[in-house]
Amino acid sequence: MNKIIKEQINQLKPSATLAINEESNKLKKSGKKVYKFGFGQSPFPVPESIVSALKNNANKNTYLPMQGLEELRSAIANQLNQSNNNDFVAEDIIVGPGTKELMLLTQIAFAGEILLPAPSWVSYQPQAVIAKNKVHWIQTSSSSNWFPTAEQLENKIKSIKNQNLMLFMNSPNNPSGMVCKNLQEITEVAKKYKLIILSDEIYSRLTFDNQYKSISNFYPEGTIVSTGLSKWCGAGGWRLGFFAIPKQLEELKNSLKILCSESFTSVSAPIQYAAVEAYKGDHSAYLNAVRKILSFTGNYVYENLKSNVINIAKPEGGFYLFPEFTNAKFSSSSEMCKDILNKTGVALLPGSDFGVDSKKMLARLSYTDFDGSSLLSNTIGSKKLDHATIKKYAPNIVEGVAKLKDWSKSL
Repeated sequence: MNKIIKEQINQLKPSATLAINEESNKLKKSGKKVYKFGFGQSPFPVPESIVSALKNNANKNTYLPMQGLEELRSAIANQLNQSNNNDFVAEDIIVGPGTKELMLLTQIAFAGEILLPAPSWVSYQPQAVIAKNKVHWIQTSSSSNWFPTAEQLENKIKSIKNQNLMLFMNSPNNPSGMVCKNLQEITEVAKKYKLIILSDEIYSRLTFDNQYKSISNFYPEGTIVSTGLSKWCGAGGWRLGFFAIPKQLEELKNSLKILCSESFTSVSAPIQYAAVEAYKGDHSAYLNAVRKILSFTGNYVYENLKSNVINIAKPEGGFYLFPEFTNAKFSSSSEMCKDILNKTGVALLPGSDFGVDSKKMLARLSYTDFDGSSLLSNTIGSKKLDHATIKKYAPNIVEGVAKLKDWSKSL
């Protein structure tokens, strides 16, 4: 029989993050106690005013403009300008069904090659495969917060013949939970070589010190800002994200608009109307409470896991830690994670899924396996969280971390 699947599609496997979630659910159904540290989803409820806005607009049933509802795009531009010091207007914004779709369409439109720091989010590289874009990995280390140094970036660029390059930056980072501290030096290299930067800022509002800095502050003319609702307001399933594209990248924006019109047409109307409230309303109390819980929980995991055999950095934002089990002797990080799951019930993602050398015993740990509604309602407004709160409202975190630590000691 003739091959009916394109060669580059045959190279792909299901998204690692979705696969571990399904595998965890299967094990749970079979009766095994599973600690879901593999899937990164906000555990918190969507703020009530945004839910009400969705209910009130459930009757909106017409196609909206392909680029997005103008009122929403204006609200997004204003929010970015206030928080990031940007200078966007509604016309610079494209609303999509999650940023993942917009990233895929951008890769399809882009005539160039892709620079990815390792570790990087699991979907950047497969999307490049789909789009037939060559990927160049930049191996980073914990000493630079898992981000490339200017020297690493420049050396990589010099080794590539193609002058059209797009660098993906993700801070706070998935999988490391770290924030990029060397934006200025990266910017200098980016300007020198006229890089396009896709700044994935989906966790930006969950930066624990609430002092987020976007690379678009330093390099507005070459940076696409990518973010959305999924992480900061618990609305992953709503599927609404956006790109903010500077006027200097008008050609790319116009091509992206065409691809949007030929793929998803426009994002769900009720969700776009509800998102106006998400970007116009004051959700600072909710965000402060969510950040406090995530920061405390992340620090709890960090303090209880760090040891002479587990290298781990204190989390700075988002949902993740990136521990290295230095005494683990397996053929790959994937084999290590299978052993952990079978022996402890703790589901982790191997570092190799994020572009890191499979011989390094690194894994991504998501510390969101708790009832966010319960924890939020019982701690909102309280001055300080303590270990008793975590034990009461996040027992899976406590038990899973203890099992993981015991496993590391048994090696």
